[in-house]
Amino acid sequence: MAYTNAVSSYKETGVKTASQGQLVIMLYDAAVKNLDQGLELLTSNTGEKIDPRNIEKISKHLLKAQEIITELTVSLDFDQGGEVAKNLFSLYVWFNKELLEANITHDTRRITAIRNQLNELKSAWVEIAGKNGSGGAGNSIGGLNIAG
Repeated sequence: MAYTNAVSSYKETGVKTASQGQLVIMLYDAAVKNLDQGLELLTSNTGEKIDPRNIEKISKHLLKAQEIITELTVSLDFDQGGEVAKNLFSLYVWFNKELLEANITHDTRRITAIRNQLNELKSAWVEIAGKNGSGGAGNSIGGLNIAG
């Protein structure tokens, strides 16, 4: 129990002290991780059908990824981000639409496509965060405002 509390405290401190760019990267990481877990459950079937015991777990992972994408969407700063923010908005809306459909139909192709695109966006943010240094938590960067 003490170990779990220590890990939780460590993660919380990491989030509280992260720069805005690092927070965006953490969100992308979490979304990709959830999609990977959903895909793993979808593809671990030994037959044509999905194990009914996994349906709820798959759905939870895909819904968590959608929640993260929604958080990225509402964090967009259209005043500072201009065309980039508008493009990201359209992309995030499309991601959530595709994940909704994929969750209903258990379409691994759609999930994989979104997972790969999120990973590419994360790579871009890693590069941006590296160029901008550590940045301050709560600062607006690249059309996102996660100041709260």
